[in-house]
Amino acid sequence: MSNMGKNKLPIVNRKNIIVLFLLLVVYGVVQILQSNGILDRFYTMTLILACIYIILAVSQNLITGFTGQLAIGHAGFMAIGAYMSAFIVVKMNGPVVGGLIFGALVAAFAGVLIGIPTLRLRGDYLAIATLGLGEIVRIIFLNWDYLGGATGFQVPKSMNWTWAFWLMVLSVVVINNFINSSHGRACISIRENEIAAEAMGINTTKYKVIAFALGAMFAGLAGGIYANYMFFIQPGTFSFLKSFEILVMVVLGGLGSITGSILGAVIMTVASALLADIPELRMVIIAVLLIIIMIFRPNGILGTKEFNLSFLNPKKKGEENGIT
Repeated sequence: MSNMGKNKLPIVNRKNIIVLFLLLVVYGVVQILQSNGILDRFYTMTLILACIYIILAVSQNLITGFTGQLAIGHAGFMAIGAYMSAFIVVKMNGPVVGGLIFGALVAAFAGVLIGIPTLRLRGDYLAIATLGLGEIVRIIFLNWDYLGGATGFQVPKSMNWTWAFWLMVLSVVVINNFINSSHGRACISIRENEIAAEAMGINTTKYKVIAFALGAMFAGLAGGIYANYMFFIQPGTFSFLKSFEILVMVVLGGLGSITGSILGAVIMTVASALLADIPELRMVIIAVLLIIIMIFRPNGILGTKEFNLSFLNPKKKGEENGIT
């Protein structure tokens, strides 16, 4: 056992160091390009939106891909995070960090309140219930004049690439660690066979609510980043179409794959940006591409696989080639 620990620890540390190095390289390259004026506002906005959608897709995948709950109301939690963060920053003159934390916590609390009654449902019934609850949240903000109502709410721009990138990294790390913990394995067992999980003594409702609350919290964080970057938010932004867009990112990358969610979010964000000049054909082209991918890769681009650095482990050379 001691020899196994000694052999594994350096490999894990080496992987973490390489991942951190790659993240610093990506961050540094973008910073240099921005400082030299190579990246204009449009490309910077695309990068920040990609970070926001990565948080949304990974948190949605925690609920749908890893816990197996078809919830279609993620835009509602994003809206809660956006408006509550804006409330702290604008109405209470609070700090941006406080607004982000408050928005995320309120979204998590809403996730618990919504999750306890609705997560007893399964399949299509759960999808319809969460879709309706997401629309209820939107209607509440639509009629809440104190926070702008139908006309929208102006929020000072305080987010930048640095904030968005490192908050995205933090979100992915936390969710990934949760999935690899005993709680995450309980969630995966629920996805695989809920009846068998219950027979093994797993409190399925408890773990579904935990996953739902955690996913809602990070959706709220993404909403807070969005509100503090886009100057202006309105209820129409957080309609059920936004929830479907997030779900498409998850399905495109692969249900049950963190790497797949990141890839799906990046592809959808970049595709939307490249097709921004032809809005009348943008959704048609994206839909056709999705149909093609679903025909040839019905489980998504990566399925349940994850990109890793298995080549660092000599024992696994030849067995895996960077993807497991």
